[in-house]
Amino acid sequence: MELSKEESLKAWQANAAFWDQTMGDTSNRFHLEVVRPRVNELLDVQPIDFILDIACGNGNYSAYLAAQGVNVVAFDYASEMIRLAKKRWARFEDKITFCIADATEEESLLALRRERPFTKAVSNMAIMDITDVEVLFRCVNRLLTPEGVFVFATQHPCFVTRTEKYMTPHAYRGEAIAGQPQEHCYYHRSMQDLFQVCFRNGFVIDGFYEECYGKKETPDVIILRAVKRK
Repeated sequence: MELSKEESLKAWQANAAFWDQTMGDTSNRFHLEVVRPRVNELLDVQPIDFILDIACGNGNYSAYLAAQGVNVVAFDYASEMIRLAKKRWARFEDKITFCIADATEEESLLALRRERPFTKAVSNMAIMDITDVEVLFRCVNRLLTPEGVFVFATQHPCFVTRTEKYMTPHAYRGEAIAGQPQEHCYYHRSMQDLFQVCFRNGFVIDGFYEECYGKKETPDVIILRAVKRK
């Protein structure tokens, strides 16, 4: 990818305070109407679950899970985002462990392992922000219980892009929320690429949605459930 992890991290550090303020306790309308309903359906949270929240941002989805009595380990590679998440969600410190970790580095991801394996993992609109997702999928598989579930939502690669490329992985800059201090880095992967990274790393896909914001017919988001099979 043409845009480095370091460039991406710099942008998210700069955007952290704006992101925290804008997303707040409950997230924004786009997440609440388009992303969260299908993520919730596919994740199918149970009281016994132990969940890994990947690229958690300001932690509002982790808090949503904690409010249901679920224990969560949540991480982001932007230290400022984690600092703000810890501050905002101090009341859930017995349920949520916030960590700084890099989704592209195996050692960093495997350091998230606890005595009990995770039953489920979730990523809300972050896969397209990660430079290289191969390591992430491989490590999530290792961190999950047998038959563990990984639910992720990401922008629809067929319809949401600033370029005319589709098959070729590439990067570009854009904004997720109007008015954010800096444009951040997006990393485009085709549907084929996303499915193949699941298959290569021991997952099968047994849930899939395309979701639109508003009444238009072109979807903005895909939500997938990948189940660990090996």
